[in-house]
Amino acid sequence: MKITDLKPQEGSKAGSWRVGRGHGSGNGKTSGRGHKGQKARSGGSVRPGFEGGQMPLYRRIPKRGFTNRNTKDIVSINVDRLNIFEDGAEVTVAALLEKNIISKPRDGVKILGNGELTKKLTVKVDAFSAGAVEKIQAAGGTAETVE
Repeated sequence: MKITDLKPQEGSKAGSWRVGRGHGSGNGKTSGRGHKGQKARSGGSVRPGFEGGQMPLYRRIPKRGFTNRNTKDIVSINVDRLNIFEDGAEVTVAALLEKNIISKPRDGVKILGNGELTKKLTVKVDAFSAGAVEKIQAAGGTAETVE
């Protein structure tokens, strides 16, 4: 079977309705548009959100603040969470995902300096706080930023 052999199911496609072909057709004269009014005219319709001149809903609701399109969603974890790794291990974003310390890396991973680190680790992530770098180096490890 080829894609050119495909046809719609029998009875699933209705033919287009021919309007304005006499009153015997059931859709003659006004062609199903009724009498007068905005929607009876050619090109007559209202734009989305128009409420007949009443102040529309999107203008009645108060607006506050704005959303910065250029913001980064950084995942932050504390150094004490890194104690789950073995001594001398290399900690990367992939290793953090594997150990379920983070679920999604999003726009980057940052290590913060809360808690104590007891293992000597080589940590390679997107960003570090100053306190985190001090604690990693105090434990004998290295902190490297990955771009």
